[in-house]
Amino acid sequence: MSALMVNEHVDFLSFKELLDVTDGNLASHISALEKLDYIAVKKEFVGKKTKTSYVVTNLGRKEFNYHLNALEKLVKQNRK
Repeated sequence: MSALMVNEHVDFLSFKELLDVTDGNLASHISALEKLDYIAVKKEFVGKKTKTSYVVTNLGRKEFNYHLNALEKLVKQNRK
């Protein structure tokens, strides 16, 4: 999610390389995020090949920010 928060879109291969995961592992995580409507699939043709990219949805952005705020709150509480 953090990669999508700072990029307009991220393609499958870039995700795979960035996260150093298998195709199957990445696909299952992407599927879970898509089911929650946190990300959307963007398919386009590059030449004759299909390129699959992902974009963060408004809901995904909102929930990710909520998650970050919760983490910041937790860190602040542990500093006391």
